[in-house]
Amino acid sequence: EVQLQASGGGLVQAGGSLRLSCAASGLTFDDYAIDWFRQAPGKEREGVLCISSSDGTTYHADSVKGRFTISSDNVKKMVYLQMNSLKPEDTAAYYCAAKRGCLGVMDYWGEGTLVTVSS
Repeated sequence: EVQLQASGGGLVQAGGSLRLSCAASGLTFDDYAIDWFRQAPGKEREGVLCISSSDGTTYHADSVKGRFTISSDNVKKMVYLQMNSLKPEDTAAYYCAAKRGCLGVMDYWGEGTLVTVSS
């Protein structure tokens, strides 16, 4: 069974930082890109960042460039989303997903973790 579990969300003041973690299991980690996306209340889902061994790092959202970075630990099957200089508009539930390439469709995703940025 494939499982993707996002964690690390919480409440932070604007300008603060959070690091989200995505734990993957049940899949051949090197075969997939791991994508972070978010969904704010009442808004459409938005891709954030993606990482894969073949594509490297792909930014889906210009709004996070210079503030968010993505990294992975292939041994632990973990992907991390480091979020700095957080803004209230970053408030959303954040999810991680496994895809066949950063520009592909999502094959698997898990429950999200809520990030709330106060002004």
